[in-house]
Amino acid sequence: MKKTDNDKDPIKVGISACLLGDKVRWDAGHKRDRYISDILGEYFRFVPVCPEVEAGMGVPRESVRLVGDISSPRMVGNKTGEDWTDRMNQYIQKRTKQLERYNFSGYILKKDSPSCGMERVRVYQKSGIPLKQGRGFFGGALVDHFVNLPIEEEGRLNDPALRENFIVRVFAYSRLQHLFKGKFSRSEIVRFHTVHKYLLLAHSPKHYKILGHLVAQVKRYKPGNFKERYVEIFMQALSVKSSARKNVNVLHHIMGFLKPHLGAHARADIIKIIENYRNGLVPLIVPLTLIKHYVKLFDIEYIKDQVYLNPHPEELMLRNHV
Repeated sequence: MKKTDNDKDPIKVGISACLLGDKVRWDAGHKRDRYISDILGEYFRFVPVCPEVEAGMGVPRESVRLVGDISSPRMVGNKTGEDWTDRMNQYIQKRTKQLERYNFSGYILKKDSPSCGMERVRVYQKSGIPLKQGRGFFGGALVDHFVNLPIEEEGRLNDPALRENFIVRVFAYSRLQHLFKGKFSRSEIVRFHTVHKYLLLAHSPKHYKILGHLVAQVKRYKPGNFKERYVEIFMQALSVKSSARKNVNVLHHIMGFLKPHLGAHARADIIKIIENYRNGLVPLIVPLTLIKHYVKLFDIEYIKDQVYLNPHPEELMLRNHV
């Protein structure tokens, strides 16, 4: 597993065990996702969990499904109707507490699973017709218990924008964990907030403004209360999807720092490439690469330190597709 410049400790990410190739599914098979295991595995230390096996179901085993009310379904065997609801709930109550000690920076769940699915899980009605409106027992409990943790289903990671957003959040959450690991000073908070300015603006200017007011009043808060509030709003901000429009606004903000150093032709070239990005002709990596070149060339310290320029390892090539 590779380490990045910003990460002193391994970035731990919880994951449905079958996605790593563990043969834990009801039919003794797996659902290995090679992007997750081979690519993301270079940067994350995965902690595999299979709720069904850990709750006492064997391998192989009878498959289960959710039945009844959408908000509080029961988990039963597909053929025998054996009810696993109480046993699964007891397991989940204990296991979610145990998982706190790992200090996860993210979690990847198996889609559609009656245990691990995060959303759109089939819940069968009396008529036998399934409604895809439920949550898996374990997946839903994780979302409720770890409210700020970046959690995503592996199927949604096939969407370039959702994949980039999830990985941005995982690395950002890891940085927050390092910031608040021990005692923290006001200067450390201001520094952290400053270098994340453009990343936050690319997602949610509204949340950035709220965080700015919070940082300005940091002395009024007890450390624990400030930490809780800052992390909550910060992660809410990054949960808002970035967009071409917001990225263009950020790129133009950064251009303001470059203008004193550039001639008219160079400025025009950058602006044209930004417009090409706005119009979907080139991916975000194209204007960013050019801007980063000039930021480095002219040693513009304030911009050079902005996490927005490198929110995750370049080798992942996430901005080549958004």
